[in-house]
Amino acid sequence: MASSTSLLSEEQFHCPICLDMFTRPVSTPCGHNYCMACIESYWDGALVCQCPVCKERFEMRPHLKVNTFISELKSQFMLLQVTDQLQVNSGSVVLCDICIDTQQEAVKSCLECLTSYCEVHLEPHHRAAGLRKHTLVNPVTNLEDKICKEHNRLLVMFCRGDGVLLCDVCTSLQHVSHDVVPVLQAYKQMSALLGDTEAKVQQMVQERQQKVQAMKESIKQSKRETEDVVTNNEQELATLLYEIQKSHAELVKVVKKKQKASEEQVEGFISGVESEIMELQITMIKLRELKQTEDQLRFLQNFPNSPLLPHTMDLSLFSFNRHLEAQHIQKSLGSSVSQLRMLLNQMNAEISKFAFSDGTEVSNELMLRYMQQYEVNVSLDLRTANPLLILSDNCKEVRYGMGSGLWINQNLNPNMFSEHLAVLGTRGFSSQKFYFEVFVGRKTEWCLGVATASLQRKGGITRTPHCGLWAIWFLEDKFETFSAPGVPVYLGKVQRVGVFVDYDVGQVSFYDIQRAALIYLFSDCSFTEQLYPYFNPCDNEYGSNLDPMVIVPVSCTE
Repeated sequence: MASSTSLLSEEQFHCPICLDMFTRPVSTPCGHNYCMACIESYWDGALVCQCPVCKERFEMRPHLKVNTFISELKSQFMLLQVTDQLQVNSGSVVLCDICIDTQQEAVKSCLECLTSYCEVHLEPHHRAAGLRKHTLVNPVTNLEDKICKEHNRLLVMFCRGDGVLLCDVCTSLQHVSHDVVPVLQAYKQMSALLGDTEAKVQQMVQERQQKVQAMKESIKQSKRETEDVVTNNEQELATLLYEIQKSHAELVKVVKKKQKASEEQVEGFISGVESEIMELQITMIKLRELKQTEDQLRFLQNFPNSPLLPHTMDLSLFSFNRHLEAQHIQKSLGSSVSQLRMLLNQMNAEISKFAFSDGTEVSNELMLRYMQQYEVNVSLDLRTANPLLILSDNCKEVRYGMGSGLWINQNLNPNMFSEHLAVLGTRGFSSQKFYFEVFVGRKTEWCLGVATASLQRKGGITRTPHCGLWAIWFLEDKFETFSAPGVPVYLGKVQRVGVFVDYDVGQVSFYDIQRAALIYLFSDCSFTEQLYPYFNPCDNEYGSNLDPMVIVPVSCTE
């Protein structure tokens, strides 16, 4: 029967090679003990077999078998560790399950009977031959929750890979090659992880609170400066002619419109950050509640398999510098007023410039960095490629060609495009956001976007908004959308294109990476099935066009 006292220490059951608890312990002829896998691996390829500890050499490689005595001793030691810890954590009196009238305090719990006994009702376990073989441990509450349902043995191990509690039999039969550690070790490691995560969550909450406060102060300052711009210029322009009054009215309209747009932008950001704060605070509460769970088994059973931290935005991607624009227009107009007769046209031009300048270049740069956070690994699906396309061995490049290249798809199958020179990505997406980049170089024609799994593969594809393809088509020096042929949406050539999809919002956007410029945005899309990246390198109709379309990582430079 088990006893809660032991003169053994955990270090005595550590393998000298892996420095962890024995797994299938074996003994060498010199009397030292190792994990079977450790010593076998140590001897593999060695010219002479010797003991890693005492260096004794063996003329022939010893034939090793599991030392059942050490294995059972290790199991008993771990059993004592767990039962002692369970009793410490229970913190309450365990009553005898057999007493009828007045329940007495239990002195032992039987792992085979799953019952706790007082001194009187424990007596048969000392007397009866069959019961004497049962394993008795110090009284444990809710004993049935701590026993393996399959082998009726105490749960003493934890598989970190599968996230499940195991008994010693489960460990030796079903999890031999898994990352299995004692319950106590797993509890300490994961408790430490919770502590670190809680501190990180608290720091993230503080950062967001500080960011929100800074944004609130910035918008107040911006509003004051905007009002100052309106008031100061109103006094100076009030005495001028009709043209000056017209310019002033236009200035007020533009500045207020800009201010309103800025306020709406910051308010949207603040709302998102406050939502993140609420979600992080909820996460922190949950982490604290889980961290306070002293019952190791319940702690591990309740430990979430999903990531501990919720997905949050990068705060560095958003900044507010509206007041700089206000300062710029104030300085520009102040100079113009002093020479108004001579510079009236210039002043109107500045107002118009301010009216139509919305910080697009800066905003697009920040937006591009934000989208690149959602980069996914995209590979081309050989089964969908048109037979006239050539794919690279790593399925990252596709080009038009016949009879040359790294790979040519010759076998027709129902998944491939028969007429369109297209190929899809291997992975489909049905929620959240995803992003990928494609290098098109000097190609004179190409088509890129995302398509539904049900997109027509045989014959031509009708170019309508409801065909299941959201793509841009480049023709020599201009862009049009696949769904609206003949209508230019962007002029000029690009070398590298970023594709960003917000599935839940219903948007697909395309960016010129070099200029950080938006090429086109599909909005208000209704997605009802998985979306797959779509690539069409096109033929040579508009000149030499044999260069490939190449899927490149965000970190890659030309």
